[in-house]
Amino acid sequence: MIKVAKFGGTSLADSSQFKKVYDIVKNNEERKFVVVSAPGKRFKGDNKITDLLYLTYAHTKYSVPYDTVLNIIEERFLQIKVELNLSVDLKHEFEKIREHLEDKCSEDYIVSRGEYLSALLLSDFLGCSFVDAKDIIFFNYDGTVNNVKTNTKIKELLDEHEKVVIPGFYGSYPDGSIRTFSRGGSDITGAIIASAVKADIYENWTDVSGFLMADPRIVKDSKQIKHITYQELRELSYMGASVLHDEAVFPVREAGIPINIKNTNEPENPGTTIIGEMDMEETYENEYIITGIAGKKNFSIFYVHKEHMANEVGILKNALEVFESRGISIDHLPSSIDSFSIVLPSESVEKFSHEIAEELKIKCQADTVKIYDNLSLVATVGINMASKPGISAKLFSALGNNNINIRMIDQGSSEMNIIVGVENKDFERTIKAIYEAFVN
Repeated sequence: MIKVAKFGGTSLADSSQFKKVYDIVKNNEERKFVVVSAPGKRFKGDNKITDLLYLTYAHTKYSVPYDTVLNIIEERFLQIKVELNLSVDLKHEFEKIREHLEDKCSEDYIVSRGEYLSALLLSDFLGCSFVDAKDIIFFNYDGTVNNVKTNTKIKELLDEHEKVVIPGFYGSYPDGSIRTFSRGGSDITGAIIASAVKADIYENWTDVSGFLMADPRIVKDSKQIKHITYQELRELSYMGASVLHDEAVFPVREAGIPINIKNTNEPENPGTTIIGEMDMEETYENEYIITGIAGKKNFSIFYVHKEHMANEVGILKNALEVFESRGISIDHLPSSIDSFSIVLPSESVEKFSHEIAEELKIKCQADTVKIYDNLSLVATVGINMASKPGISAKLFSALGNNNINIRMIDQGSSEMNIIVGVENKDFERTIKAIYEAFVN
């Protein structure tokens, strides 16, 4: 079995965390490929190395002395080196960084140094090979990944090593210059490598033991999700419940590789495994009918009513053009015979909501257009809900029994999720009521 293990910033925040990573990697020879982030926060109020590197670049951009900030970064890495008795020549590495700063290097180069140095230290600590991400992850000039060249080089280089540490978050352009992914991009690096080496599993090590069925700030002692499909993850992530970079899912999903979210501080915990829909149907079955509950506050509804609307052609098209012309995306579009509602985040329309309402009335020749604000959306997600009778009734009864008024209902044809709209003031109570009905 081949495992690709990616460790996040909290897993590498200081020497004590490095030791935990060492034990995790050494205790399982199947972890052949290790991808690392830059050191994260050690305690509340501390700084992430990547944030300090962005600050360093900002100082150079505006001709402000950067030595104080860079010295803090150097001291962080030096402390790890000394406490672990490593041999990496950090003095030489920071001399190169200073030279690049003086030569007005790119922001991508500077912010990538956190992952680069983190990987150098960990490879020294583990006594294994270091492979620079710039030599195996390749970008086109338009910012997309050159998958063919990347996969070929990964197979070519990594086949030469028994165990290897690779910095996440960046790669290189055709001219060799550094290009970074968006923040959190080490997840993507790990996924690309897992796909290229045909790993059996992609482990994503962080500071949480996988996903919980509900926000623990709302539902105390929320239960852990053991298995979740990629589609369920997508639904919950959209509502804000995610510990993974969104783009990290796609390379491994296409390759049929499971992702295991695990906790560096609690390695014995099995965490959450993300699998394909077919694997869930054939192999796994969660303990509960629902997989998870997530939601967001502060949505607005544009309610459009017109008698005999069902007989008209193009009315929805006309309505959507009002938002398209302003570059505003729509989240939900529930409808009935003579009305429909357009649901979207309030912040996207708050400056001109009344103008939009007037335009909707004109373009749709509507009888009534109303705006409702202070709406929350709560999604109940679960592949096991499909074709199970009584799920909706159970959910709505739970809300009714708690005197929660439902302002909107939206259920996809896959029957994998039910979304309800409630008042902002009822947001937390809604999540608790649904959780109590299906889990406790």
